[in-house]
Amino acid sequence: MPNSHKFFQNTGCKYFPCHPIKAGEAFNCLFCYCPMNPYEDCPGTPRYIRKENGAVIKDCTGCLFPHRPENYEKIVAFLKDKIKTAGG
Repeated sequence: MPNSHKFFQNTGCKYFPCHPIKAGEAFNCLFCYCPMNPYEDCPGTPRYIRKENGAVIKDCTGCLFPHRPENYEKIVAFLKDKIKTAGG
């Protein structure tokens, strides 16, 4: 898949790939830092870890949702909805 406004792959990054992928799999680096991370209702597949002190940590290490090229429109729609809800 060629780089575009919806897809970017940085194979030169020292962290590439940041999640396990199959050889030849399209892996989108566009959302290197997931913009949905602050939201508990994100459409991805995070795990939640409860620490002994009761704090909850969102663990996205197993989530590939923002790295799949076909999810670009879903992510943009999710973020637009969050902006509308926040009154932006």
